[in-house]
This record gives sequence, structure tokens and C-alpha cells, in this order.
Amino acid sequence: MDPEAKLEEELIVRPTSETVIWSTYKNWIQSYRDLPLLVNQWANVVRWEMRTRLFLRTAEFLWQEGHTAHSTSQEAIRETEQMLEVYANFAEQFMAMPVVKGKKTANERFAGAEDTYCIEALMQDGKALQAGTSHFLGQNFAKAFDVKFANQAGQLDFVWGTSWG
Repeated sequence: MDPEAKLEEELIVRPTSETVIWSTYKNWIQSYRDLPLLVNQWANVVRWEMRTRLFLRTAEFLWQEGHTAHSTSQEAIRETEQMLEVYANFAEQFMAMPVVKGKKTANERFAGAEDTYCIEALMQDGKALQAGTSHFLGQNFAKAFDVKFANQAGQLDFVWGTSWG
């Protein structure tokens, strides 16, 4: 390692937040009474960017995201759709930035999601800028991290998840 490249402060690289959240959810969720579980997170993010764009995409930025767990797929889908509306409303009503709402194709969706919804804004150069996403995770992360709950009938079931940012 180049001694001149050493950072003043240590930089920790970690996987996506879902790995941390779902490991924690496993300890927090036991019963339907614990659901829905709604977590909102703000964090500074550093991404390895080959080319940053001032005021658009820098190497480090403040990031907001949410993670939720629900007892039914319908409840999780409603949360996913509601958060897409929250992001669209904020962009249009507070940022004066018109956006197009849509659903990503299977190849474009978030890894582990059953559906990914997004808002995109049109930039001056004619390119679309993804400005917010909301993911219906189904039971995929719950199964991967073994996050189960006792439903009202007393049977164990996997929770249904969302994430958005």
C-alpha cells in the first residue's frame, strides 16, 4: 500500500444496508404484534465514482432510506407505493422538479426485490436521472436472514419487506 495514500480518518466499506437491517430485524421481530416495523435511516455514503458531477453525484453524500417489515404482502405493497408517492410529491411540490413515476424492468430492479418503482427527472441534456426508488422485497430478505414471526394463528411465517431511498 502506498503510504502517501493513507487517509486521515479510517474509511469503512460495508455491504448494502439491507444486510445490517435484516440481521437486526431477526432479533426484533417475534410476533405479529411487532409489525409493521418501520425504520427510517439517514447516513453519509461514500461511493466509488469514476467521474463525479458537481451538485448531482459526488463521491460522498447524505442518504436517506427506509426499511420496513410487514405481516402481509398487501401491506408491504401499500407501503412501497406510498413511499413512491411521498418521493414524487416532495420532488414536485418542494423541489419544483417534475418527475415521471414508473416501474423498473426485471433487469433494472434492485437485487432481491420483486418490484422496484422509481421517480425519474429529465435533465437538460435529455437524460433521465433516477431520483428515488421504492422496492417491494417480498419475503426474499426475510428468507435469506430467517426473519419469521408468529402470526395471529400462532404459526410461524416470514415477514414481507420493503426498502426505499
